[in-house]
Amino acid sequence: MTLSTDRTPESTGAIEQNLLRYLESRTRAPWEPDRDLFTTGGLSSLFAMELVVHLEKSFDVVIMGTDLRLDNFRTVRAMTALVRRLQAPRAGGSGGA
Repeated sequence: MTLSTDRTPESTGAIEQNLLRYLESRTRAPWEPDRDLFTTGGLSSLFAMELVVHLEKSFDVVIMGTDLRLDNFRTVRAMTALVRRLQAPRAGGSGGA
């Protein structure tokens, strides 16, 4: 589910860079886009909820329901794919009431 906004979706590279900067600022450690944040980094499921808030605020998306699976937050690439999918225009929707 996404919010209906006029915001232009960010590129995959811009999303990845934003997430890498965020992770590095929060953990004081370098990260690779494919590194599992929870098995190799020792991050907690509580940190996953911080990631949800960061993604929602930074990219103007709403993450709920089945999108809240931990697998969507394991790597920067997984989070980037989630954001791109949530920013994609809804198929068949015109935005009208």
